[in-house]
Amino acid sequence: MSNTTELLRHGAELFPGEVVTTAHVRHLDLPLQAGKLALITLDNGFDHTKPTTFGPGSLLKLSAALDQVEAEAAAGTIVGAAITGKPFIFAVGADLKGVELLKEHADALAIGKGGHEVFKRIAALPVPTFAFYNGAAMGGGVEVGLHADYRTVSAGVPAFSLPEVFLGLVPGWGGCSILPNLIGPSKAIKVIIENSMNQNKQLKGKDVFELGIADAIFEPADFLEQSLLWAAKVLKGDVVVEREEIDRGKAWDDAVAWGRLVADAKVHGAAPAAYKALDIIALVKDADLQAGFDAEDAALADLIMSGELRSGIYAFNLVQRRAKRPVGAPDKSLARPVSKVGVVGAGLMASQLALLFARRLEVPVVLTDIDQERVDKGVGYVHAEIDKLLSKGRIGNDKANRLKGLVSGSLDKAAAFGDADFVIEAVFEEMGVKQTVFADLENVVSPTCVLATNTSSLSVSEMASKLKHPERVVGFHFFNPVAILPLLEIVRGERTDDASLATAFAVSKKLKKTSVLVKDAPAFVVNRILTRFMGEIQSIIDEGTPIADVEKAVEPLGLPMSPIVLLELVGPAIALHVSETLHGAFPERFTVSENLGKVVKAGKRGFYTWTDGQQVLDPEVLELLSFGDSVLTAEQVRARSLEAVAQEIGLMLEEGVVAEAQDIDLCMITGAGWPFHLGGITPYLDREGVSERVNGKPFLAPGVASVPA
Repeated sequence: MSNTTELLRHGAELFPGEVVTTAHVRHLDLPLQAGKLALITLDNGFDHTKPTTFGPGSLLKLSAALDQVEAEAAAGTIVGAAITGKPFIFAVGADLKGVELLKEHADALAIGKGGHEVFKRIAALPVPTFAFYNGAAMGGGVEVGLHADYRTVSAGVPAFSLPEVFLGLVPGWGGCSILPNLIGPSKAIKVIIENSMNQNKQLKGKDVFELGIADAIFEPADFLEQSLLWAAKVLKGDVVVEREEIDRGKAWDDAVAWGRLVADAKVHGAAPAAYKALDIIALVKDADLQAGFDAEDAALADLIMSGELRSGIYAFNLVQRRAKRPVGAPDKSLARPVSKVGVVGAGLMASQLALLFARRLEVPVVLTDIDQERVDKGVGYVHAEIDKLLSKGRIGNDKANRLKGLVSGSLDKAAAFGDADFVIEAVFEEMGVKQTVFADLENVVSPTCVLATNTSSLSVSEMASKLKHPERVVGFHFFNPVAILPLLEIVRGERTDDASLATAFAVSKKLKKTSVLVKDAPAFVVNRILTRFMGEIQSIIDEGTPIADVEKAVEPLGLPMSPIVLLELVGPAIALHVSETLHGAFPERFTVSENLGKVVKAGKRGFYTWTDGQQVLDPEVLELLSFGDSVLTAEQVRARSLEAVAQEIGLMLEEGVVAEAQDIDLCMITGAGWPFHLGGITPYLDREGVSERVNGKPFLAPGVASVPA
């Protein structure tokens, strides 16, 4: 028994629940009388909704298949070997459920070495080898194909990536070593670092071919037949694959330096994975592949045993699993059908909502407002956005005309909403205004129509309190930009009934949003946490720490934008309004900045302006402001702002604003862009010791987003 087999069998014992991928070997007579090919098909026995993965048991199966192919090649009964996947799926890499179970560095190292030892056998076969990327390929799925001599790709491949850095790993089964040697370091870094850190951007089949990862591309309808014909031509010498010569001089060093700049811009050194990947790419400029593989093994083991990686997997599981089964949502059978939607208001937010409802639900959507000009402007916005989708080829003519036909406007609420099943208001954020809107709506809608509010901070219960049927009112809080940010905070008022709530969740699912059930508490989840964080930052600035120093101090958090840029995106007036709302609810913790009030009063959009293409502090704004003389260090800025956040989250969990800390993280990742690589906010606060310092205990139990004890 080989050492590799022993390693993998031990790994399989650690991971008894693995869905094992089988490697089926069949023999095909190639066209052009080129000879017999051994074709290995990776298949876990399920359809494409359960993609093929590699765990230790799966690697053992592939190794056994390679035993057979190796013997056939040695005996001269085959002229080549190829590997492909089941319909629509090539393979999507290592099974992360197995990674979560690892407790020992030696076991993590064994998984890396085991994968390498099996994949290296493909490259070592004494006949030419091919990978036919027929469907989605990610991580180890991409890497197994990189060990072949030649690769083809289907033009229909929807997703192809090395997403490991996004999760807190490195491509550890050959990706960091082989890819830069195949397509050059600059292109490899784009795939391994830039795409991965850009919210795991996927390549299509065409991109894979154009980058030079695949040597040929064929249409999906007859992909396997064409790949076999192409392989036959390669074997007969009719096709000669020529690849670009790789520049191993300054260009390689420049590419790695550029990769470090990309990583710095995204994580500011706060997560190690990208830097370890770049170290390996730098190493293989002059070293052989085995040195690269050894470095991949070491990096993989170190990262698997790190809190960052466990937090990355935790975040991945939140977005992939918890998001699909919202905790506390009523039984979906209680949901009522929605065949028409009403939108009160026709401003930018309301118009974005109308577009989203029309596109996802494909039911009539009617906007109303206080005058015809506003209504026409709102409907015009939606139609213009549909035209943009058409011009970009995202939809066809028929679909564009159908969507436009679904969206209309009216000044007559009774005519517009009398037969609507779901009406959402997106009017001015003032309690009296919203109560009046709902009172008017109750007089014209059907008894079963759900009334939803897009309020960002006001009490849903108070909004419904004067209605005859407050049980139909539900909070439905979107985040801007509506089309991009996935989160929808669904708020249960004190008297909201299960049918209305179930309908809200069903609508959210059709809108393809990530729903989290939230208690009716001031500013709900995201705005409450951000307002506490931003309030602390604003106070530190007001007290005397220079704006630039504060911005730099929070860079290690790896936030998608600085607090002051976020303030501009949200809008100073909205930020001020939310801080006033929360100050009213919790005056001892939430402050209202006089400086922010001055910015709003002056009609300024934020603290920055643009001069000669550079973002600079607006001198007109600085003239308005007054500062104290208390200057904090970067460490003090970070500690104070994070301690405020930890305190607020602790209080929110005590109040039952959401079911668990996991829901806080899901909200912050999908609604505020809190860095995925940090695992969300609570694992980060736990890792940094802030939770313990402030609340006397971590938010998450050991092993949830950290290495199991």
